Amino acid sequence: MSLWEFLKVVCLGIVEGITEWLPISSTGHLILFDELLRLDVSDEFWNMFLVVIQLGAILAVVYLYFDKLNIFSARKSFSEKRAALSLWGKVIVACLPAAVLGLLFDDWMDEHLRGSAIVAWALIVYGVLFIVLEQRNAGRSFRIDSLDGISYPTALGIGCFQVLSLVPGTSRSGSTILGAMLLGVNRRDSAEFSFFLAIPVMFGASFLKLVKFGLAFTYQEALILLTGMLVSFVVSVLAIKFLMAYIKGHDFQAFGWYRIVLGIVVLAAGAMGIIGA
Repeated sequence: MSLWEFLKVVCLGIVEGITEWLPISSTGHLILFDELLRLDVSDEFWNMFLVVIQLGAILAVVYLYFDKLNIFSARKSFSEKRAALSLWGKVIVACLPAAVLGLLFDDWMDEHLRGSAIVAWALIVYGVLFIVLEQRNAGRSFRIDSLDGISYPTALGIGCFQVLSLVPGTSRSGSTILGAMLLGVNRRDSAEFSFFLAIPVMFGASFLKLVKFGLAFTYQEALILLTGMLVSFVVSVLAIKFLMAYIKGHDFQAFGWYRIVLGIVVLAAGAMGIIGA
């Protein structure tokens, strides 16, 4: 692998690590990045890489929240272990809608939902929704102010919103945070629950992509994948810490405006032929 290709992979890992957790769409940014600075790989490998690179980001959640998620910790009381087990149960329930539809429509989405115009409009639409929702929430208190307060029906409702993230540009974290807030969950716990949802969803999606692609990687492909995952892990740790500190004193409107501006830029670039439609 040339130095130039290696630097592109590092950039992709940085983009993934930042955008997986901020509600601005990781897959959308990676697709746009590929439009501007294409990685020298096959289309089949690229479609697999878009998903599997997210494993590095998911491992960052496991690393940061291991104690909260660990149901076998000897340091936890019985009630704390039961709370952790209940949290995992709610996460699994919330993952069911996206898992079912993802399995049914994975190939169709790879074929039809990869254009920059789709990404741009998804960025804009959900950017507007974030702004409208946060303006509506101004001065209001949230009905659910802890992870324990998220019921199984609420978890399933959040999972239904996660289905929207199957469209590139929507953002998995963005759709689940929006859904959780609409259902009355506060910003901090909406973000954390979104992080936890990513663990089974992305492990499952990565496994599916790896099975479809096969494990017969060339040396260069293996190096690209491992490098992207490692970089995304390190950057994800920093991005998650930033987001959790940021929302202590801010809402999500800034991310909404960012999405709208980026979406308009992408539409303009497409109209001028700078990137493909």
